[in-house]
Amino acid sequence: MTVDVLQQTEYMTGFIIERSSKKMKQSFQQVLKDHDFNITVDQWVVLQELNQSNGQGQIELASKTFKDAPTITRIIDILCKKAYVERVPNPTDRRRFKVCLTKHGKQLVSQVMPHVHLFRQKAYAGLNHKQLEQLKVALNHIFENLNTI
Repeated sequence: MTVDVLQQTEYMTGFIIERSSKKMKQSFQQVLKDHDFNITVDQWVVLQELNQSNGQGQIELASKTFKDAPTITRIIDILCKKAYVERVPNPTDRRRFKVCLTKHGKQLVSQVMPHVHLFRQKAYAGLNHKQLEQLKVALNHIFENLNTI
C-alpha cells in the first residue's frame, strides 16, 4: 500500500466510525421519541448505567458514562426533576451523595429495554456473531490506543 492509499484508508475509517456513532445516536433518539419516553440518549445512558450498578457517586457515574462534571450534573438534575433518579446522602461522606434509580426510573428502564434490544437487532442485521465480536475487539483496541495518547 502506498502512503496516500494508507492515509486515505485511515481517514475513511475514522470518518466511518464517527458517522456510524452519530447515526446510531440519532436513530435511537428517534426510537425514544417515537415511543414517548421523554428522555434523551444521554439520559438513557445514565439510567442504563444506574440499572447496572445503582447507587454510584456522581464522579464514578461521570467516568463510566464518559461525561464531564457539568454535563453529568445537568443530566442528573433533569432525571431528578422527572423523578427517575434521586440523590441519596452518602453515609460514609456527607459531602457526597449517591445517585439511585427511583421506582419510576426502574419502571422506565424496563419499558425501554425491549426497544433497545430491537434497535440493536435492526442495527446489527446482516452481521453474524463472529463479525460483531471482531468489530467489538477492533473498536476496543482503538479505544485503548487512544488512552495512550
